[in-house]
Amino acid sequence: MLNLSQRLILGCLVLACLLAGLVGATHRALAAAGLATLAYALVAAAIVTALLTIFFVLSPIKNLARDAHRIAQGNLEHRVEWSSRDSFGVLAGELGRIAIRLRELRDTEAGRRQMEFQLSDAVLQSIFEPIIVTDGKGHVLKVNQAAAELLGDAATDRMALTNTPGGDKILSAIRDAVQMQKAVATEDEASMLPMRIGQQERSYRLRTTPMRDSEGRLLGTVTTLEDVTTLQDTDRFKTKFIAVASRKLRNPLLQLRRGLYALTQGFSGELLPLQAEIAAKASSEAEKLDELMGDLIEVAELDTGKREFKFEKLRPAQALGEARDRYCDEATQKHIRVEISAYADLSVVKADRRALRSILDNLLSNALRYTPDGGEILLAAEEIKQNVQFTVRDTGRGIEAERLSAIFDRFSAFSESGTGLGLALVRRLVESLGGQIAVESRLGHGTTFRFTLPVAALDAVRHPVEVG
Repeated sequence: MLNLSQRLILGCLVLACLLAGLVGATHRALAAAGLATLAYALVAAAIVTALLTIFFVLSPIKNLARDAHRIAQGNLEHRVEWSSRDSFGVLAGELGRIAIRLRELRDTEAGRRQMEFQLSDAVLQSIFEPIIVTDGKGHVLKVNQAAAELLGDAATDRMALTNTPGGDKILSAIRDAVQMQKAVATEDEASMLPMRIGQQERSYRLRTTPMRDSEGRLLGTVTTLEDVTTLQDTDRFKTKFIAVASRKLRNPLLQLRRGLYALTQGFSGELLPLQAEIAAKASSEAEKLDELMGDLIEVAELDTGKREFKFEKLRPAQALGEARDRYCDEATQKHIRVEISAYADLSVVKADRRALRSILDNLLSNALRYTPDGGEILLAAEEIKQNVQFTVRDTGRGIEAERLSAIFDRFSAFSESGTGLGLALVRRLVESLGGQIAVESRLGHGTTFRFTLPVAALDAVRHPVEVG
């Protein structure tokens, strides 16, 4: 295929040949007539005409092509010079205006991006908490001033960060956020990063969040280190205060319960109907207060690390059966049927007996409290990989969707008649035993709690023949 320039040259050559042929015929006619000089003049004129045609047609096109090529290569400052007002001049003028427009658009876009970059950088630097920004492969792109002051040279050096206290946790959270492409944020003690600043020891809570573009593609991660030193100190103080106060109040409460029991049983004489009613209500409230004290002490022990677990091998079906027996009378009074679905030969779990009892008691008591008369509660267990999953399902009224996210928080509004600590205690106990807990619920369709406990490792038993 021929390009435009080659086609023009070929056209001019054809035209020149035609002219040459015409001049040749004329030359022969004139030569025959004795006019040879005129014939030679016509041939020269034909050649000059062909050359001028090639020059004045092809040269402007080549110049315009060269100008367009420079503009296409990004040289938007190049000016297209053309003096004539013919078609080539119009084309050259339009090409110049295109270059000017492209230059304006480039300058405007560059300015906008520069302003956005400066603004985002200023926002990043103005944040008080240390922030680390990485790309989609986990390489550090940017750190703010707070992170640079906290981590020093290790803030932008992965190798140095590995040897920094807490640096391995930061890199692990970034790696998890990139691989799983979801936020990594934990609230337990394992998420706290001890960092020494001068002579002070500070604690930071680690949070890593993926960044995405408008189409959902992963761009990188943002890691924030939230200074929770003051909050942690306050929480420790509250935990210690609650533990001390609960224990100091336990004995007076015990004496109060004993006195109320003596009154309700008639040991101090027969009571009038109104007096008996008041004493019974006071006894019921004392029982609730004792339950609250027990939960407060247990939560405080978990928070301070004073709770010691005695791990042993427990059979899931047996644990469920014992839990049902403990609440058999209450279920019978409300005409609630409690069913158990668990094979007797399920793998044993490694757990603390007291902790597992507390978990099941809290979940079962909640189910009984919110299941109407004539309802049903299912206690189930099944083996899933290396865990046993326990299930407590009721046919109660269910839980509102907006309350599910805070259902395991302390003093949750889930139980107006309970302590508000039961489910928070359940989660702490399950996690301390190496398991996880979840809840599913819809209004009018009941509630299902599921938690897992690890299967106990099998003991290696050698056959007598092997021993001998």
